[in-house]
Amino acid sequence: MDQTPWTIERICDALGSPDLAQRFLGEINRAPAHELLTVFAKWERMAKSALYALERARSLAAFDDRGEQLPGEWIDATHRVLGEPGPARGAA
Repeated sequence: MDQTPWTIERICDALGSPDLAQRFLGEINRAPAHELLTVFAKWERMAKSALYALERARSLAAFDDRGEQLPGEWIDATHRVLGEPGPARGAA
């Protein structure tokens, strides 16, 4: 695990989105002094989650690049992403 300390700049970078970084900066700048650590910790958790998701996606992409089956069980949710009705439950 990376031992680099979390800073405001690192959180902004890890969020991976200028819009999210702006939201974070807005919250941290408007937070009263007694709430600064709470706001920072919330966004630090979100940044860590974003980094984990990116690492996971890259590891799965490596399987795909090699033409290998992705590990684990996957449920096809294409219809939900596209906003289309899915297959009927219990349909044969």
